[in-house]
Amino acid sequence: MRRLAFLVALALAAPAASQSGLANSALANHDTKAPIDIDAARIEVRDRENQAIFSGNVKVDQAQLELNAEQLRVFYERGRGSELAILRIDAEGGVALNSPSERARSAYAVYDVEDRQITMIGNVVLTRGDSVLRGQRLAIDLENGRSTLDGAATGTAGTRVTGRFVVPERRADR
Repeated sequence: MRRLAFLVALALAAPAASQSGLANSALANHDTKAPIDIDAARIEVRDRENQAIFSGNVKVDQAQLELNAEQLRVFYERGRGSELAILRIDAEGGVALNSPSERARSAYAVYDVEDRQITMIGNVVLTRGDSVLRGQRLAIDLENGRSTLDGAATGTAGTRVTGRFVVPERRADR
């Protein structure tokens, strides 16, 4: 099942890659060390726990990655002086992830900054161009841009991955 999900995700990437000139996801080689900008209606800092909770139409921007959610929990550690290093971001409530080549929606997401992984869980919809995939768990490797979509979030039997692939028309001169 996982191999099939990977092949389907790879097939989804192919039409958009050929149309846009991208070899893979725009999130391949994503710079996880780039500044992370966060915009929200409210912030609650739990300094003893090294956490900050943002709520109210939260928007995160980092390089070519944009993440939107109703609530965000940021886990950090103290660096030198007053610098903070963000380790992980948990997003919930209408999560939307956007890059120049794809869009994904889910109920919940975890951006593991250190491991360079984004995992989206719960009614995931991945869109690339006019092609759409649906499943329950999407894992994105920010180093190589590879995505894996599973039908069941916990690896148990049940829901399947579904998709609709729009094949672009070939030009007559080919």
